[in-house]
Amino acid sequence: MAKLSGNYEVVFILNPNLDEEATAAMVAKFKTLVEQNGTLAEVEEWGKRHLAYPINDLTEGYYVLMTFNAKPEFPRELDRILRITDGVMRSLIVCKDEK
Repeated sequence: MAKLSGNYEVVFILNPNLDEEATAAMVAKFKTLVEQNGTLAEVEEWGKRHLAYPINDLTEGYYVLMTFNAKPEFPRELDRILRITDGVMRSLIVCKDEK
């Protein structure tokens, strides 16, 4: 039987050189996107953290964790948008329902 919805987590790392307004706008953009396509449960902004390895010669990144519930088709679209958005250095989407 096909899944109707699932619980997901997405962690994305933003460029630390963005100013506060740009960072807040980027987080708000992804919050809105998730709210339009599912139910946003929680947003945790971890702030600037040291990276395990340099990405594009940067050693820090601004981390954001979002937990949400959505249809199975949405995470693929969210991943596509995260990949093409300037300022997003890395992202990872995980389905929490899998055992």
